[in-house]
Amino acid sequence: MNLMLRQCTPEDVYTLKDISCETFRDAFADKNRPSELQAHLDKAYDLKKLHQELSNVHSQFYFLYADGVLAGYLKCNEAPAQTEIHDDNSLEIERIYIIQEFQGHGLGGFLINKAIEMAQMGKKHYLWLGVWEKNQKAISFYTKHGFYKIGSHPFFVGDDEQTDYIMRKDL
Repeated sequence: MNLMLRQCTPEDVYTLKDISCETFRDAFADKNRPSELQAHLDKAYDLKKLHQELSNVHSQFYFLYADGVLAGYLKCNEAPAQTEIHDDNSLEIERIYIIQEFQGHGLGGFLINKAIEMAQMGKKHYLWLGVWEKNQKAISFYTKHGFYKIGSHPFFVGDDEQTDYIMRKDL
């Protein structure tokens, strides 16, 4: 499989919204009420909000293509744009999603390695991310890639307060 990564620009906002909604829905629809899920999608992936995120110099979005087909995406944040820790020595992986039909082919590992490369180039000491406590598949994936739990924080899907583990990987 030929993999290609392309950094997103503000002109990619519609494609980003589409892949964000698709992958989030696929990952979490079966474990959330439809109204709460839709409220989250409407808020988190609002076009104006996504455009602001794409324009933030401290955030980077990448589209991953497999054999020329959009297969997933990655969003990383430096300290000023991080959702929580705000440590200049860290890089946050805020979003890492693979379209269902491309899962199980090593694409997630490819994106993790890209994030590690970005962190090393930025002379960061560690990566961190949040992952839903009930998403055992993702927790196992991150653990396999050297992440370990350092805490937790609330994450809202609509009005439903859930718990995300905060996981870290030292570089």
